[in-house]
Amino acid sequence: MKTLEQWIPAARWLKTYNKHEISADLLASLVVTIMLIPQSLAYAMLAGLPPSMGLYASILPLIAYAIFGSSRTLAVGPVAVVSMMTAAAVANFAVPGSDEYITTAILLSGISGLFLLALGVLKLGFLANLLSHPVISGFITASAIVIAISQLKHILGIPLEGHALIDIIPSILNQISYTHMPTLVLGIASISTLLLLRFHFTTFLLKIGIKKPVAALLSKTGPVIVVILSTSVVAMFALDTIGISIVGSVPTGFPALKLPEFTYDQIILLLPSAALISIVGFVESVSVAQSFAAKKRQSIYPNQELIGLGSANIASALSSGFPVTGGFSRSVVSFDAGAKTPMTGVFSALFILIALTFFTSLFYFLPKAVLAATIIVAVLSLVDFKAIKDVWNYSKQDSAAMIGTIIVVLLYGVEIGIMTGVGVSILMFLWHTSHPHIAVVGQVSGTEHFRNVERFDVETHAAILTLRVDESLYFANARVLEDKVVAKVAEGTCITDVILMCTAVNMIDASALESLEAISDRLQSANIRLHLSEVKGPVMDKLQHSDLIQHLSGNVYLTQHQAVQAVQALTH
Repeated sequence: MKTLEQWIPAARWLKTYNKHEISADLLASLVVTIMLIPQSLAYAMLAGLPPSMGLYASILPLIAYAIFGSSRTLAVGPVAVVSMMTAAAVANFAVPGSDEYITTAILLSGISGLFLLALGVLKLGFLANLLSHPVISGFITASAIVIAISQLKHILGIPLEGHALIDIIPSILNQISYTHMPTLVLGIASISTLLLLRFHFTTFLLKIGIKKPVAALLSKTGPVIVVILSTSVVAMFALDTIGISIVGSVPTGFPALKLPEFTYDQIILLLPSAALISIVGFVESVSVAQSFAAKKRQSIYPNQELIGLGSANIASALSSGFPVTGGFSRSVVSFDAGAKTPMTGVFSALFILIALTFFTSLFYFLPKAVLAATIIVAVLSLVDFKAIKDVWNYSKQDSAAMIGTIIVVLLYGVEIGIMTGVGVSILMFLWHTSHPHIAVVGQVSGTEHFRNVERFDVETHAAILTLRVDESLYFANARVLEDKVVAKVAEGTCITDVILMCTAVNMIDASALESLEAISDRLQSANIRLHLSEVKGPVMDKLQHSDLIQHLSGNVYLTQHQAVQAVQALTH
């Protein structure tokens, strides 16, 4: 049973599922569904796919995640950033709007799912740590800007090309004279109404006597209100006949479960994009899940999340959907609505299936400009310029990765942008660790503590040089330590002992070991003993099997204080 619960977390919470939780989950799922339907339609459009595929991607994936995911609150489905990444990836292989484009998007979801499953089974969730927070923050900010600008084609009623500003801006300038004014008016009115509802609807509801929790939930229904009103107006006045683009016919019913035909070459070509989409979606999903789990004092298991999200994406591919992940906005709504278990997702899936079976005719007159407006308003909340300032003030290295990511995403697209961010982050890390901070330390008077001589008033001994190494030692910085020791020894003519204080050294690789042996031999030839202090257990375990300890001219001491006392005794 324990093994079953490890692989299928649903088996754990279903054992205690009760009527109270059923009622809470049903109510929460109804609220989530109301918001999820227009979002799903909009994000399918953002991905360059038929709106119905947004609904397909919001049924089976929710059920699959409820079974295999570890979060009790996370709401899975299409999200803005992943939808845009899908559009950018698939556009490299097929013409938007074509059957090949649709089948490629479905295949991309399946490959993403398999990739996530593989990471989960192999317990490789730590690979997502290659995406630092500044890189993710910069990526999301830049992506939100690109998404908002790309949706101007639906607001202006003009065709636009590209998935980066270097293509979109010239396209806007070339086509702006062909702006369809009725569409523009509808788009601006929708954006204005959505912003008005977002910032003032809660206050209005409170003023008319609605309780605060209910008002907070109702305020999230702004997109639904705008969708209903705009669809009614377009249908009533037949505005589609004057050129306002509408969703049109949405197929009724659920598609047959199958995967599109594919070749081995297609999988290989799509794999890099699928990997990027998977990792970005996973990082976003886990961060959302962990924030809500902390509020409920629950646990999230990243490797199980990989399996849950992988299953959701495979389910999406089987049901003619596109890549999905955990969404922040719908998770917030689910949490605020009182969701207790992942059954909320199952109920939401059933409600969407009912809408897809019986109510698709209601979407016929839904204007694309309104869907674009909901996307623009939703993604602009993701733009965080304050984070850029905060990171700049704290770390110029992290800000370089962040700003580099933003610039490349804006100009050249999401895939190149995020690879740039990861690359810059890794280069900055290598630069930092290859230039370790190595301090000369002395004893704080009256204590057993040793601190940097440049920061504290400490006691030193002319015959003893103590260097504190503040970094793990490996091939990239081993020679730096060697040069530092030689330079410092050259400064003191009466040095008889060198102590390396290894408090912060968590690892010594073979290259660094060779450098330490070279340091020991060079010092010994100058009649200077080399000692080590405060070596951590795992590091010492490795050193015990090396020639360094066997031929060390000095000793290894548990503490720096013991080392200084022992060396002083040797020199007297």
